[in-house]
Amino acid sequence: MPDPESRPSPEALLRAAHREQRGRLKIFLGAAPGVGKTFEMLREGAERLRAGSDVVVAVVETHGRAETQALVAPFEVIARRTLPYRGHDLEEMDLDAVLARRPQLALVDEFAHTNAEGCRHPKRWQDVMELRDAGIDVYTTLNVQHVESLNDVVASFTKVRVRETVPDSVFDGAEIEVVDLPPDELIDRLKEGKVYIPAEASRALGHFFSKPNLSALREMALRRAALSVDQALLEHLDASALPGTFAGGERVLVAISELPGSDALVRAAKRLADALRAPWQAVYIETPRAEQFGEDEKRRIADTLRLASSLGATIATVPAASVIEGLSIHVEGMRATQLVIGKSVRSWWFELRHGSVVGAMLRARDGLAVHVIPATEASTARAARAPAARWGDPAAYATIGALIAATTLVGKLVEPWIGLGGVDLLFLLPVIVASGRFGLRPGLATGLLAGLAYNFFFLPPIYTFTIADPQSLLTMFVLIGIAAFTANLAAKLKARATLGARGAQENAAIAAFGQALARASNWETTSRIICDEVSRLLGVNVVLLNRRDHELTIVAQSPNGGVELGSVNIAAADWSWDRGEPAGMGTGTLNAADWQFHPLKTALGVLAVIGIARADGRDPVRADRAVLLQTLLGQAALAHERLKLEDEVREVSLLKERDRLRAALLSSIGHDLRTPLTSVATAIEAIAFEHPEAPTLPIARMEVARLRRFLDNLVDMVRIDGGALELRPEPIDLTDAIGGAVHDLKDLFRGRHIDLRVPANLPFVTADPTLLHHILINLLANAAQHGGEAGTITIEGTRTPDAVELSVRDEGPGLDEGQEALIFETFAQGRGGDRHGGSGLGLAIVRGFATAMGVDVQARNHPTNGAIFTLRFPKQLLPGSTLQA
Repeated sequence: MPDPESRPSPEALLRAAHREQRGRLKIFLGAAPGVGKTFEMLREGAERLRAGSDVVVAVVETHGRAETQALVAPFEVIARRTLPYRGHDLEEMDLDAVLARRPQLALVDEFAHTNAEGCRHPKRWQDVMELRDAGIDVYTTLNVQHVESLNDVVASFTKVRVRETVPDSVFDGAEIEVVDLPPDELIDRLKEGKVYIPAEASRALGHFFSKPNLSALREMALRRAALSVDQALLEHLDASALPGTFAGGERVLVAISELPGSDALVRAAKRLADALRAPWQAVYIETPRAEQFGEDEKRRIADTLRLASSLGATIATVPAASVIEGLSIHVEGMRATQLVIGKSVRSWWFELRHGSVVGAMLRARDGLAVHVIPATEASTARAARAPAARWGDPAAYATIGALIAATTLVGKLVEPWIGLGGVDLLFLLPVIVASGRFGLRPGLATGLLAGLAYNFFFLPPIYTFTIADPQSLLTMFVLIGIAAFTANLAAKLKARATLGARGAQENAAIAAFGQALARASNWETTSRIICDEVSRLLGVNVVLLNRRDHELTIVAQSPNGGVELGSVNIAAADWSWDRGEPAGMGTGTLNAADWQFHPLKTALGVLAVIGIARADGRDPVRADRAVLLQTLLGQAALAHERLKLEDEVREVSLLKERDRLRAALLSSIGHDLRTPLTSVATAIEAIAFEHPEAPTLPIARMEVARLRRFLDNLVDMVRIDGGALELRPEPIDLTDAIGGAVHDLKDLFRGRHIDLRVPANLPFVTADPTLLHHILINLLANAAQHGGEAGTITIEGTRTPDAVELSVRDEGPGLDEGQEALIFETFAQGRGGDRHGGSGLGLAIVRGFATAMGVDVQARNHPTNGAIFTLRFPKQLLPGSTLQA
């Protein structure tokens, strides 16, 4: 008969069944570009093709390399889909064509690629997931720096943040093959021009492709592959119900206890986990002995679990009949490879009764490395415990005495009918009852007292403690032995029942808590539910604080009673909010406070702070409730996150509606004013024909031109917001573009000096001439408005190694500090904006048009005076330039 404890994991079986319904995914993982991922993918695809499989190339980037193109030749290549994007035609994988072709295997290069607008999915990895859902196997390539969880780590030492990432979940169920190349060989390939063109290669060698960076990336790729192998192995073991500790990666477990020195165990486990770069967990095995612990021991357990959590460990409290049993089950369930455990000084009598945990783990677990840390402190708490706490409640012994007396009386009454041999069986009843009800020591006392009563009142010579018959002596020892056996068995059953009932109650409470939070639809109700449920489940006073007008205020409390926190508690709550860590009583920060504060923290940041305290001033969180508290805090944080996201969705909906109305209003104003403006301009020209020397004509013409620019800006802003820009890029000589813009603003520039510093040999740029003209018009008009009446406007063009830059500088007061980016916002005004009284649209249109063409625009102050606005045309916008991916 199979062991029910070793049955397969239902979750693992479901995941395995789900994978069987999908296509297989194989990821060729590399440390950096150029290691040969695409080459290896095509080589293995060719092997599948020769074996008779239906293999197609969905998308492969050859980058013009002849050897890669030769590898593609044997395959059927699915034609790519062409999409227009910012005046260019981009080719993307035709997902629908691949699905319609339905091959057995599709080769998809560059897993982290971002698709162009118009594709069904924004990311190529999402295309791959759809192919897998259709039952198609996929081979793909990926560099380790594109893994989402490693993105920040890579950026910290390469100083390059990769924008295209894939979530770690794509590795679930995927086969990983590391395509490895030593850093020296990769650098040689780079120098030979096999990765980038020479100009790009020389720059890359000094930055991303330095040897230290490549070595670090190589190690990360190998470790990420090992982690995926480890996860796949664990799922297979869980689905197959195979025992044993197998690992592609290390997993560290530290077992803590109520004894002093457990904090040293946690720190040792942290150092071990860091050295192995392994996940780790701290576990406390809760046995029936925990009911006898004093406050110091309970607080010590809670502090140790809190320390482990602050150091990055996951924590768990496991109820079990014994430490050995609970720890063995947890090690097997976690499949830990490293166990850190303390060796305390125990008496031989204690180890005889409870066993040696260290010895049991060394004997029972194959493949488990056990790190034994000797105890550094001696425990005196157990020795100092009062005898009453060890031997039970005195009232229990009074009940035992009454049971024995009643049994003796009944025995005397029935002895004439059942005989002496039946009376001894009667004394089993109080022994069994007392052992099951009061535990081992009272049970033993009951057996001893029952034997003495039986001897004194029933065994000849009666009314003496003399035993004449050896059989009677055996009866006494049987009564005591039955008491010990029954008490031990009853204690174990009671402990299991108590722990099981407690676990069931906590699970039911957490489920009810989650359901109550799900039904709440506003902040007030959610806060009240959180306080009431946490107070009820943990037996503590609870306050929930949130930041209003830059100050933390109480928004809910339980029980209701007008709590006043005081300055120390408020300081602890502020610290918890700012740092996202617990503070207050029982923690390592501001522990003089009366309350203990915990942040409700999610990916959105800290959303609220919960304070808990006991009316008697004791530690708010018992050790056996630390995990429950963390679970409740997690549920409460998710509830706040849901409400915040719902509020943001509503705000976005309002903003969209407001933007729609604004666009409609701007469009209406722009078109409705254009006709009367044309009439005004015609009238002015008629007056100029009759009175050409009228002194007000230049002013009238300049103001009409300014009004026309304003209306053009309104219409252009509507086009930008509506995504209605149509690019028609062509090579443009910046000298001609600047000359045309200055000519159109000749009335505005009358009396000003224009310093033109654009070299004649400046390269052409690829841009939409109409949009570029609008950009220059707005930049020059902004410079004229800011440069003062006689200030010089400097227009300068420069060539950098990877771009062409065009700058417009005025000699005005410059930009307000910190406003360099804000001035490009719609309707932004001020000293650095379009000028006091301006529309606030000119610079917003500059940025909108520049972004549409792929041009970068920046603003900064000149070291002496004035502001500089710079247009940066990257290399891909310079006709004739060559870029390699």
